[in-house]
Amino acid sequence: MSVYRAGSRALQDRLGVREIADHVGRSVGPGIRTVAAAFLELQPLLLLGAADPETGAVWASPLAGPAGFVRATGPHRMSVAGGVLPTDPLATALATDGVPVGTLALDPRTRRRMRLNGRLRPTEHGFAVEAEQVFSNCPKYIRRRRTCTRVDRMPGTPVTSTELTGQERALVTSADTFFLATVHAHGADISHRGGDPGFLRADSPRELSWRDYPGNSMFLTLGNLAADPRAGLLVLDWRTGTTLQLTGEARTEFGPGGERTVRFTVTRAVRTPSALPLRWSPPLSPVKDPGADPGTAR
Repeated sequence: MSVYRAGSRALQDRLGVREIADHVGRSVGPGIRTVAAAFLELQPLLLLGAADPETGAVWASPLAGPAGFVRATGPHRMSVAGGVLPTDPLATALATDGVPVGTLALDPRTRRRMRLNGRLRPTEHGFAVEAEQVFSNCPKYIRRRRTCTRVDRMPGTPVTSTELTGQERALVTSADTFFLATVHAHGADISHRGGDPGFLRADSPRELSWRDYPGNSMFLTLGNLAADPRAGLLVLDWRTGTTLQLTGEARTEFGPGGERTVRFTVTRAVRTPSALPLRWSPPLSPVKDPGADPGTAR
């Protein structure tokens, strides 16, 4: 299967970066290398992106566990012990054999990350993903956090709505990180977005926007959105473990000089207090000027 789909190719051609994208795309393959397997086993956090098989809504969800809860169990298979909360919007998807899923392992302590996309297989103790695409991204835009501590906290009752409350808008505008799930005809993907607080804007109770910073010219996410606008956003409170999950549709607007703004319309929001048993330290430094040089794959 080709690394790039029609939507990604159209954007690469529009911006004249197909040659760069082809060079970067050679790093994508179906195999989990030894160094990637070692990285997975150290992670306390895994991000997932998929479509709910019942509603079609796309969501991004977090999973947390002790080191080793995510591990490679073969050259093309990743296994996960446990799962999301029963109230999580992707709970049904993670119990459905063959669902396309995108995963992202990201470690703010080292600013390393890897993406593994494939097909989900429920298992006795969680689930596995049969890998179809495995690749790493550079560390640009990842906010370094020195420590991560497991804490004993009980998840609160999810609060569901069709638009953002004042508290949720405050969480959005104070965020230095969010995760974006998208889908395409053959699978799903989840990617990271980072910047100084305020880079993710709450323009109204039902619309968010952000500037799409320069990347490695792959345009995987924006390419998916060009063909299918369904998307899911996840914002974490790194200190309290509270999560804000949003589903809706996104579109990309182009400005002078190729500048891009993505606008996301919310159709449903789920905020879960203390959803994750992790407490991360504050970020150590601001993000450098995003226009200074190319960075992470988009």
